[in-house]
Amino acid sequence: MERVLDPSVLPSRRETGLSLGAAFAVMLAVFVVGPFVLYPVFLMKALCFALFACAFNLLIGYVGLASFGHAMFFGWASYVAAYAAKSWGWPPELAIIAATAAAAVLGLVAGGLAIRRQGIYFAMITLALSQMMYFYALQAKFTGGEDGIQGVPRGHLFGLFDLSREMTMYVFVLVVVLAGFLLIYRIINSPFGEVLKAIRENEQRAISLGYNTERYKLVAFVLSATLAGLAGSLNALVFQLASLTDVHWTMSGDVLLMTLLGGLGTVFGPVVGAFVVIGMQNYLAPFGQWVLVIQGTIFVVCVLVFRRGIVGELAHALRVRL
Repeated sequence: MERVLDPSVLPSRRETGLSLGAAFAVMLAVFVVGPFVLYPVFLMKALCFALFACAFNLLIGYVGLASFGHAMFFGWASYVAAYAAKSWGWPPELAIIAATAAAAVLGLVAGGLAIRRQGIYFAMITLALSQMMYFYALQAKFTGGEDGIQGVPRGHLFGLFDLSREMTMYVFVLVVVLAGFLLIYRIINSPFGEVLKAIRENEQRAISLGYNTERYKLVAFVLSATLAGLAGSLNALVFQLASLTDVHWTMSGDVLLMTLLGGLGTVFGPVVGAFVVIGMQNYLAPFGQWVLVIQGTIFVVCVLVFRRGIVGELAHALRVRL
């Protein structure tokens, strides 16, 4: 016997819109006040990883594809942006565009190979491709090997704004991240996004309705890779460094942790998860290797207590979509 839901307990579209608008306003206020309270470089790192986590959530949360290789898009975009800015002397906007385009091309190739499989096979293919790109980065001369690309100049944005100033760089990163966040929100609330959700829920039914699911999944994979590359290129300019850490498989694990901790399939969950994880890495650094134990403990507790993630549980309690 099917359970009939009472429409009165479901949030209306207007209530959902108001709750999302209020949440976005609060998030924006925190970002505006943040650099006057916290270290701007910490906030910029958290913003870059928030965009990375949102891009990852677009794939796993709304399509149901668990990629274990998203570090290759983040890391290789970081290398391309750093090399273009340092060796070719490109301005920051062109370096970021080139890096994002490189991530899109890499996503098209990797996605074309991976989406033919599902479940653990898809995850293993993405992990294998990521490891291949990691070992290539280790051997390639232009990446600097274990030393990476150091001393990357931030340059002048459009020849006018000096990004070597922390506040100028922060405003630039904030604008780009917010633009990426709003783009992802628009994608998941578009007809295209509704098809992605249908594929996540029941791919065979979507196929029976006439949708070419492989094409939709490939487009979603490329979009996710492109936005992850945008986050990686920003990260390279923020720290003026591109290293093997950015392309290592543990980076894929970190972004997975951020997404699950914040709330899988939620709009604001990856942002909250990214700030929590980056905050732990930053403020628990004096504990050394114990940071990993603390992170693991917190993750286990959250999985057991907050099974929908922090934002997911909050949204469920308030009966709204966040």
